[in-house]
Amino acid sequence: MIELKQTKTLAELRANKKPLRNVAIVHKEKLSRLEKSAVWITDHVGTMGFFLIILLWTVVWLGWNMIAPVSMRFDPYPGFVLWLFISNMVQIFLMPLIMIGQNLQSAHADARAEADFEVNTKAEEEIETILQHLENQNALILEILNKIEANTKI
Repeated sequence: MIELKQTKTLAELRANKKPLRNVAIVHKEKLSRLEKSAVWITDHVGTMGFFLIILLWTVVWLGWNMIAPVSMRFDPYPGFVLWLFISNMVQIFLMPLIMIGQNLQSAHADARAEADFEVNTKAEEEIETILQHLENQNALILEILNKIEANTKI
């Protein structure tokens, strides 16, 4: 007689089932208002739209201060001291905000990877259980076929 392997039953698999969770929603709920604003800034500063706004602002600023009548220029050519100051201040304030946003996005990516690992581990366990059940069924079918063959030879 063929010995059957001990496998998990469907009831045992269901008993060990954890409730599904959406990692993105859980992560967003944990963020403070300041952290949400840092992520929002990080998401929007890295776009072509933001680049085009900065480019347009720069072209208009520099163009006005080179082409406009001398009496209307407020940041004289070639120094553009005010433009440099404002540009540097924007960079100084955006740099840490972008880094904070990237750190928060990295934490979200880590949480997603952990959730994926849990799902993959559970799927592997369930697949192993299914394969063991199929092996047991195959063994039983072979045993039944052998008995049938033995009975038909008589």
